[in-house]
Amino acid sequence: MTLHNFNAGPSILPKEVFEAASQSILNFNNTGLSILEIGHRTPLFQPVMDEARALVKELMNLDDDHEVLFLHGGATTQFMQVPMNLLQENGMAAYTETGTWANKAIKEAKLFGHVEIAGSSKEDQYFHIPRQISVSPTAAYLHITTNETIAGTQWHDLPYDCGVPLVADMSSDVLSRMLDFNKFDIIYAGAQKNMGAAGVNLVVVNKNVLGKAERPIPTILDYRNHINEGSMLNTPPVFAIYVVLLTLRWLKAQGGVAAIEKRNDEKAALFYETLDSLPVFKGPVAKDSRSKMNAVFVMDQPDLEKEFLDLCKAAGMIGVKGHRSVGGFRVSMYNALTIESVKVLTDLMKDFAIRKG
Repeated sequence: MTLHNFNAGPSILPKEVFEAASQSILNFNNTGLSILEIGHRTPLFQPVMDEARALVKELMNLDDDHEVLFLHGGATTQFMQVPMNLLQENGMAAYTETGTWANKAIKEAKLFGHVEIAGSSKEDQYFHIPRQISVSPTAAYLHITTNETIAGTQWHDLPYDCGVPLVADMSSDVLSRMLDFNKFDIIYAGAQKNMGAAGVNLVVVNKNVLGKAERPIPTILDYRNHINEGSMLNTPPVFAIYVVLLTLRWLKAQGGVAAIEKRNDEKAALFYETLDSLPVFKGPVAKDSRSKMNAVFVMDQPDLEKEFLDLCKAAGMIGVKGHRSVGGFRVSMYNALTIESVKVLTDLMKDFAIRKG
């Protein structure tokens, strides 16, 4: 049976990446050594790090002010590392409140200074991106979560001109669409959705925003130290970075971010057009805030949900069940997911609706 992987993360990756990564475990670049045992400071691994960083800069069209880092700890570590590096002890940072992941970032930032909510959709159960935001010019930065995997929302009109440094958690939509990445002062993203395997976090940082927070920063948490050491301040997650490199090569071969955005638009359009045409299903997210990466939906008759999930499972669809905190359904349509998988899902939805109509 063909499996269709709609998992929210760790998630689907290209077949070519799996094949190359598996070969590297047995014999990396015909060295006779496994990627799991090579030294990270040797001539065997340095080209991997260099090419991965260079490909990020190329695919994002980054300028010389922006540095690319690969760090441990995932996006969750960045919830505290960002304010630790940017926020004065008595300073204030602006955050948008858009769902679970934004709230986790807000909680950590409050440990380092005052947090001002610049915009929120909490009162509407996070079913849309804030319609308006207000950012104080005294804020150290504005933090947004560009895509909320649980709420199923995504920023489509980015606040590039907010007047203060812009920080973004892009864990679930990085490199899925064309953005002016140079407008962001810090971008961070766990790799396990669009970029590679779990275990490494991408951080893109504008060097000009660093060194202004007058606080002691532990060595391992200071971005400047990682920049100076080329992401090798300590032993990097070697295998995870190699999988990122393979995924970035694949993305470039597909035509880059512009080409993958076109495919993602087609997948999202097919899914949402189908969803809106079938009364048995309901999309709770406002149409202007719908995520092209993580589509959430429910049923007016909750007792039918198990039946539909059983059909999905029988058809080889993985990861369709909604997040445990909200229920319903969620389908993640990351870069490597094919439109053929989306067609299989939408055809099943149509057949189910006819039977229940």
